[in-house]
Amino acid sequence: MTKSTIIKSQWLSDYTYVSTNSSGQSIITDAATEKGGSTLAPSPMDVVLMGLAGCAGIDVKLILAKSKQKVTNIEITTEAQRRDEIPRIYTDINLHFTVTGHDLDEKQVARAIKLSAEKYCSVSHMLQETVNITHSYQLVTD
Repeated sequence: MTKSTIIKSQWLSDYTYVSTNSSGQSIITDAATEKGGSTLAPSPMDVVLMGLAGCAGIDVKLILAKSKQKVTNIEITTEAQRRDEIPRIYTDINLHFTVTGHDLDEKQVARAIKLSAEKYCSVSHMLQETVNITHSYQLVTD
């Protein structure tokens, strides 16, 4: 059975919108100033990258927890390039994971990132037909 998702977006002013899901959680988006926006909030394309990083981060944390890794922090830096012509889609995205913890097993961290990318992250799977998505990581012992 297919699950339906409904998001309602309401125009606030200029190019600013608030979008709300069925649980009542909201985010605000805005256009860049060169498009007439006021940058009160991330652009919709920024939100795509945030969604990708959040999805991958959740997967990696869940997988590392199941493999009993002692993670104290995960930071993901997402860097993306967009093409110049319209539509200005992303062409390349790199997710760089900085995983901090005690006695981390590098193989387990690499495996978690690979599983997220290849199997679990729905956002990544939606984007992968049009975007080259790469992953890198570093371990930090605390």
